[in-house]
Amino acid sequence: MCDGAMGTMLYAKGIPISQCFEELNLSMPSLVKEVHEAYRKAGAEILEANTFGGNPVRLASYGLREKCREINRAGARLARECAGEEGLVAGAVGPVGVRLEPLGPCSRTEAREAFQEQIEALADAGVDLIQFETFYDLDEIQEAIAAARAVCDLPLLAQVTIDDDGNMLSGTNPEDFTRKLLETGADAIGLNCSVGPKVMLETLQRMAPLSTRPLTAQPNAGLPMNIAGRNIYLCSPEYMAGYTGPFIRSGVKLVGGCCGTTPEHIRAVRDAVRVAQPPRPRVALSAVAPAAPAASRAAGLDPVPLAERSRLARKIAQGEFVVLAEIQPPRGCDPAKEIEGASYLAANGIDAVYVPDVHRVSARMSAQAVAQLIQNQAGIEAVLQYSCRDRNLVSIQSDLLGAYVLGIRNVALITGEPSKKGNFPDATAVFDVDSIGLTKIVANLNRGLDIGGNFLGNQTGFLIAVLGNPTAADLDQEWERLEAKLRLGAECVVTLPVYDLEKLDRFLERLQPWRMPVLGTVYPLTSYRNAEFLANEEQVAIPNSILKRMKEAESGEAARAEGIRIAQELVHQLRDRVQGLRVTAPLGRYGTVVEVLQTLGPKDEAAPRSDARGSA
Repeated sequence: MCDGAMGTMLYAKGIPISQCFEELNLSMPSLVKEVHEAYRKAGAEILEANTFGGNPVRLASYGLREKCREINRAGARLARECAGEEGLVAGAVGPVGVRLEPLGPCSRTEAREAFQEQIEALADAGVDLIQFETFYDLDEIQEAIAAARAVCDLPLLAQVTIDDDGNMLSGTNPEDFTRKLLETGADAIGLNCSVGPKVMLETLQRMAPLSTRPLTAQPNAGLPMNIAGRNIYLCSPEYMAGYTGPFIRSGVKLVGGCCGTTPEHIRAVRDAVRVAQPPRPRVALSAVAPAAPAASRAAGLDPVPLAERSRLARKIAQGEFVVLAEIQPPRGCDPAKEIEGASYLAANGIDAVYVPDVHRVSARMSAQAVAQLIQNQAGIEAVLQYSCRDRNLVSIQSDLLGAYVLGIRNVALITGEPSKKGNFPDATAVFDVDSIGLTKIVANLNRGLDIGGNFLGNQTGFLIAVLGNPTAADLDQEWERLEAKLRLGAECVVTLPVYDLEKLDRFLERLQPWRMPVLGTVYPLTSYRNAEFLANEEQVAIPNSILKRMKEAESGEAARAEGIRIAQELVHQLRDRVQGLRVTAPLGRYGTVVEVLQTLGPKDEAAPRSDARGSA
């Protein structure tokens, strides 16, 4: 487990980008140590010395050529003071900063001598390994490794940087640069900087079959966005942590972060490492004991028993079959139709209404407001679908605490769609966390803890539902994300619309060890065009037999009736597979929900009524 970005942290602490960050080892050592200490506490086992640009060629541009050895020795010393005897220190070495001949003014000999001077100083100062980073020229990294071999016998980690296609910035593809890196004799090879975890994973998977050495991965926190003149990295810690398992399965033995990553990212990745890889003796780069675990945080309170959180939670805890009906928030500020529809559904035996967050990012009333109005005026519980798209960490906690005080007890957590998919593509999005991180936040609140692990003095009692897609194109990735949510505290899974029962059965079989209640979603199709849209643009798996039935409907009314018959058949088939249903109301026709559910028979507490007032 390596650390994250040094430059990002120093910049955040007010150091201008034009200043030589490596010189801070001499002039502001306490600031550099603050960064090292934060990463150590986050779980980093390797601290990189603040020496990335510490070669004499780069330092000469700041008038610091003569301080090369002093700066590197100081950087190594500061990292060692924070790592202690249990951690490792890497001497970070980057490119010389100018192109090598014939494309630039620096000869191979000059480059090798520059690297030798820097690496010799780092080795003399007692670093445990040399970590080459962000090289974009194979010739240059070969000279750097040759220089290291000439002055020390330390382990060498060789990392290059890539573009969005997985090629080095010089154009070399992964297959070719993997072979070249192996020829250098480095002890481990890998990637850092430039791209986020997705492209890095795809590239490492191309490298892995060719590599006889361990792989390393240190991605950026996504691609930077320029906001008010500053480069801001928006990739959340939870998003980066979600790639840890795939990195490890692809042969990665060292993980960490580069530009934009912070101690929060490293902490999340470290937690993911512990989940993805059972504890076992590590193969150390030197005879050093494993790092001691970080001090535990406040344990918090025991969660409120599930059966005591809400009426819906009690029914789920008792194994009852539950039925939810979906009500979309209205456009504008008049929720009368939605409240009337909720009253009608309550009278017809529906257990709760499911209020989705603003779908496809259009201008609708907030889901939280609608859920509260329905609970207060319609006599039925609501399940609030809560998205983290437009909220930062502070507002997420504030929203949820406020919702709980106002009576919301059931939440379904989603990441949310990016704004560019909706009606307002210029609207900005936040995405401090995704649905995995959101699950952790709500589970913490249920134990009386904020996101930092601080005790709040009291606790929430939310039923935590999350979404799962049994027909996802990449079911392994879908399952990996869902499993992460289950480990963090999810208590119920609501599926996306289901039409393919074979895929659902495979999904449920995989979920069976968790003994997790599952609510299947039934979406009554309204037309062949509607079915095509779901299949092609929402990636919902709809068997050809169902598409054929909808296509053969001779009129709009016939198509609607066929859609209801298909939904009724699905309800009948799902009844013995899942613990409940979520049924949507196409075009706000709440009578359709009741009609679809008639195949279940009347519920004990309320048989379906014949009138469909408010369902048009």
